[in-house]
Amino acid sequence: MTVTDPLGTTAPAPPATPAGSPTPVLVALKLSLLRNGLRQSSGRRAAYVTSIVFTLLFAALQLLGLIMLRGHDHAAALVTVLTALLALGWAVAPLFFPGGDETLDPTRLVMLPLRPRPLVGALLVSSLVGIGPLFTLTLAAGAAVALAHGAAAAVAGVAAVALDLLVCVALARAVATANIRLLTSRKGRDLALLSGLFVAIGLQFVNFGWQRLSGENGLAVLEPAADVLRWVPPAAAVDAVQGVSEGAYGAAAAQFALTAVTLVLLLWWWQRGLTQLMTAPDASTLQADAPGRASGGRDTGGPLGRLLPAGRTGVVLLQTFRYAVRNPKTKASWVTSLAVGLLVPVVTSLQGAGSIYSACWAPGLLGMVMFNQFGQDSSAFWMVSQTISSRRDAYLELKGRAMAIGLVALPYVTLAVGIAAAVMDRWDAAAETLGLGLALVGALVASGAVASAQFPYSIPQDSGYKNVAPGQAGLAWISIFGGMIVGAALTAPVLGMTIWLHLSGAHELLWLVLPVGAVYGLLIAEAGLRLGAPRTLARLPEILAAVSKG
Repeated sequence: MTVTDPLGTTAPAPPATPAGSPTPVLVALKLSLLRNGLRQSSGRRAAYVTSIVFTLLFAALQLLGLIMLRGHDHAAALVTVLTALLALGWAVAPLFFPGGDETLDPTRLVMLPLRPRPLVGALLVSSLVGIGPLFTLTLAAGAAVALAHGAAAAVAGVAAVALDLLVCVALARAVATANIRLLTSRKGRDLALLSGLFVAIGLQFVNFGWQRLSGENGLAVLEPAADVLRWVPPAAAVDAVQGVSEGAYGAAAAQFALTAVTLVLLLWWWQRGLTQLMTAPDASTLQADAPGRASGGRDTGGPLGRLLPAGRTGVVLLQTFRYAVRNPKTKASWVTSLAVGLLVPVVTSLQGAGSIYSACWAPGLLGMVMFNQFGQDSSAFWMVSQTISSRRDAYLELKGRAMAIGLVALPYVTLAVGIAAAVMDRWDAAAETLGLGLALVGALVASGAVASAQFPYSIPQDSGYKNVAPGQAGLAWISIFGGMIVGAALTAPVLGMTIWLHLSGAHELLWLVLPVGAVYGLLIAEAGLRLGAPRTLARLPEILAAVSKG
């Protein structure tokens, strides 16, 4: 056979070489990358070894605990719920820890002559190398030992362990591949900054679940959830071992089939994602200026900008909202405050120690966003400082930032109080709680305006885990906790009115706390802004030096 080049000359075709499987190459590549990564520094090596030791210790204790549950009446319910939670962790981990396994980033392979189908198999096998798969294997093996009774159940347990591990790994890889463009972008890094929030929320639910399990009903409380999750892969395969042990071969076969079909669908989704990733253009291959994009025009802020007040106040307000959407640290602060503020009353209510006044966590955490307002600007604050030449300029700057919090606070605090009242069935106390919440927001805005000028500190933008620049931790503690104490003290008049109405028996007048708290919050916030404006003007050089330190 000959081939003809573009010039018309002919030459014999090169001999065909058999296409080998990329699996051994990718497995060896991952092992090499892990080994070379550990050689980079002793600190990284120590952290990796420590994580392995703790993971193996926890996995061993978990395996021992599951084995001890063998023969327990509710062992199947426990292992089914645990398997489902583990699969959920595999699904969300790539979204919040996108840099956790750089060796399996498929974008690093797009320029290689690899087809998606063999690449899926190779990546699936190489994904089995690591701490996570080892932990999953241990849990699945413990679950199989706890449920398997008899030779048939033992064989089913081996199949369940394999399916469980493969479904978890394939799920994580499919999710990561489908979202890899997002995860490797700025928005993906912003999402990773919020991982701490979801860990905190997860710990609250774990704490609540542990309290329920420690009650008099014990593992029996898991039965309703297990009845649903036993048909959700991969928990279905684990529960099928119990079915084989009890002789329910038909239901067990259906559960195995459901899990196997799920694995096939995940692999198909993963392959489809790889195909799109390796063939579709990304932002680097497209024109930077898309057709139809307006250029050279003035940025009016869109529909929101047209609704905001004119002048400096509206500009600052729009800038604050944009920071909350685009700046990673500011976004994390806003989202954490809003989410935790809604979560606390629900969790305390579920724990049986709730009070409708726990809804005041929502305005308290939201008001804390007002603290260190200039620190979120970092070194860019010098541009803002050039426009502040009078006390009025400083006042309008603070007012715009405070208005952003106020516009969010009114519907947000109302929602938080409404959720608390509905969960705890305390609609009779909703009005007074809302009044206290609005007063607290105003008090914290007032103390935050002064603290932002008096105790500014820099927020490092190059680290997802540091919120204070080195050497400024003392300033941050004084600003936050001092401001909290002052804010709580400023709320005392409205709180005193509420307590007096309760003690005097004038419960029919408690609704007055709502309008009084709303008006008081506005007045005390205005006083704080007017007090903070001259301090901001006088301390501009110190503020600029402090916030630019990181």
